[in-house]
Amino acid sequence: MQPVQRIFLIGPMGAGKTTIGRQLAKTLEMDFIDSDHEIETRTGANIPLIFDLEGEEGFRQRETAIIDELSQRDRLVLATGGGAVLKPENRQYLRERGKVIYLQTDIDQLLNRTRHDRNRPLLQTENPRKKFEELMAIREPLYRETAHIVINTSQQSINHTINKIISALEKLQD
Repeated sequence: MQPVQRIFLIGPMGAGKTTIGRQLAKTLEMDFIDSDHEIETRTGANIPLIFDLEGEEGFRQRETAIIDELSQRDRLVLATGGGAVLKPENRQYLRERGKVIYLQTDIDQLLNRTRHDRNRPLLQTENPRKKFEELMAIREPLYRETAHIVINTSQQSINHTINKIISALEKLQD
């Protein structure tokens, strides 16, 4: 069996892409990169500032360039931003260049996990639940269309989720 060279994690903010991705990479002895953190490192600015200065479209252009570059690296687990699937080229890069795992989580869990995080510009609103519902109405079909594997992370421990991912990847290879 040829090991998977590239694993891409997609899903909404708060689904656990960074936390799970870091642990999955360690378990599989692969590199880990979070595309949002990479954008921040390269620009020297945090995501909210990029949104303020360049708008969401400016941020999405940066995100597409990073995803195009990183999705070609071998032995990589890449955690993408929650909105990465909005651009068709991102969905194509991810789907064609590796195995895409959608970390699916219910809105109550997403709210719980993100409620104290000020680094999420789209949630700086009066009604974060309504915002999540609006985002998921648009993004859920795109996550499902892009993913090779869907894993629910709502009530799972990190280790349980990692084991489910590895098992699902092995089944894809058979």
